[in-house]
Amino acid sequence: MSDVKNLAPATLTLDGKTHELPVVEGTERERGVDISGLLRDAGAVTLDPGYGNTGSCLSDITYIDGNKGILRYRGYPIEELAEKCYFVEVAYLLIKGNLPDRAELERWRGLLTEHSMIHEDMRNFFRGFPERAHPMAILSAMVVSLSTFYPELLGEGPEAVEITAARLISKVRTIAAYSCKKAIGEPYVYPRHGLRYCANFLHMMFDSPCADYQPDPVVVKALEKFLILHADHEQNCSTSTVRLVGSSEANLYASISAGVCALWGKLHGGANQAVIEMLEQIHATGGDVEMVVRRAKDKDDPYRLFGFGHRVYKTYDPRARIAKQMSQDVMGRLGIHDPLLDIALQLEKIALEDDYFVSRNLYPNVDFYTGITLRAMGIPTKMYPVMFAIGRLPGWIAQYLEMRNDPARKIGRPRQIYVGPTERHLPPIDEREPAAAAT
Repeated sequence: MSDVKNLAPATLTLDGKTHELPVVEGTERERGVDISGLLRDAGAVTLDPGYGNTGSCLSDITYIDGNKGILRYRGYPIEELAEKCYFVEVAYLLIKGNLPDRAELERWRGLLTEHSMIHEDMRNFFRGFPERAHPMAILSAMVVSLSTFYPELLGEGPEAVEITAARLISKVRTIAAYSCKKAIGEPYVYPRHGLRYCANFLHMMFDSPCADYQPDPVVVKALEKFLILHADHEQNCSTSTVRLVGSSEANLYASISAGVCALWGKLHGGANQAVIEMLEQIHATGGDVEMVVRRAKDKDDPYRLFGFGHRVYKTYDPRARIAKQMSQDVMGRLGIHDPLLDIALQLEKIALEDDYFVSRNLYPNVDFYTGITLRAMGIPTKMYPVMFAIGRLPGWIAQYLEMRNDPARKIGRPRQIYVGPTERHLPPIDEREPAAAAT
C-alpha cells in the first residue's frame, strides 16, 4: 500500500480542553482527521449517520472524486478499462494489484475454466428452493454453502489466494445462471470449456436442449463493460459489509454472502431493477414523463424517481455515460426498439436541463441505463441485482484481502449516542403500564 503523508494536526476544543488530532493525506491529496483516540482522550465519539464523512480504512484499490466524476481502479480510469479490457483482466487487477501480462492472463483464464463447475451435490440445493425464490436469496445461500464443499478456504501463499479467488468468481457465475434456469423451469446448462467468461455465462443462461444459443459479440462486449463498471466502488454499503463481517475473522464465503444480502436492497444493487420497474410503470400509465417529474419535485408527494443522483457523485456518474452508449449499442445490434429507452432519454433530458435536478446534483447514475441493457439482452428483471453481484465480486474479494492483511485491522465496532430512558427500576407486574400506553 502506498505511503500516507502526515500533515500538521487539527485541534478540537471540548469542555475547555484542546486536543490534537492527527491529519493524514492520501496519494490523491484526500485528507482525513484521525479520531481513533478521541474517546480515550476526550471522552467523546463522533456522530455521523450513514458514515458519509467517516473513513473506515486506508485503501489502495479504488479512487473516486465525486465532484469531478472520476473513478479509477488501481489508478486506471474506468473509461480506459471498460473500453480496452476484459472483465477477467480487471478482476485480476483488483485482486492482485496489477494488470496481468499475457502468460498471467492465460493462467488466470485457465483457473476460471477449471473451477467453473459446481459440485453436483449442490444441484440438490437448487431443487429445494421454492419456485418463486428470489435469485439474490439463492445466490447468498449458495455462496455461503461453498465453505462446506471447500473448507480449506484461503491457504498460505499467493497461489492459494489466486485459486480461492478464481473459484469464487467462476462458480458465482454458474450459480447465478442455475438460479435463473431454476426460476423459469428449464434444465441447467453446464459451462463450456471453449468459451470465455462472459460468453460462457450467456451460454449457461440462454442455451437449452431445443434452442442452440450463440452469444453475439456485441452483447458479450456489453456484458464485459457492465461487469467492469460494477467491479468496485470503494467503501459502499455492500463492500463495507464484507469488510465488517470479515473483520470478525469470518471466512471469505460468509463475508461475500453478507455482501450479497447488503447489495440486494433497492437503494444499492437493486436500484437497476427499481429503475426498470419505474419505467415500466410510466409506460403502462401513458408515458407522461412531465407528469412524473412534477410528482418527483412535489415535496408533499412520496413519489420518487430511481436512477438519479448518487451518494458520492455530485456530477454526472462516469459509469452512466458508458452505460448509456452500451444500451444503444446492444439495442442497435439486436434491432430492438424499446419504448422504455425513449422514456429514459426524455427523463434524462429533463434532468440535465431542469434547475430542480441540476441544483441538487440529481444526474443519471449507472443504474439508470444498465437495467435497459440487461432487459435488451433478455436477462429477467429479478436477475439484475445478481448481475451487479457478479461484477462486484472481484472488488469484494480485493477489499476482504486488503482488510485481512492490514496490520492495523481491528474488529469493526461502531459507537452510538444513547437516547433511551435513563436508569429506572423494575416494578411488580401488576403495577406496570400497558406497553402501548408506555409507547
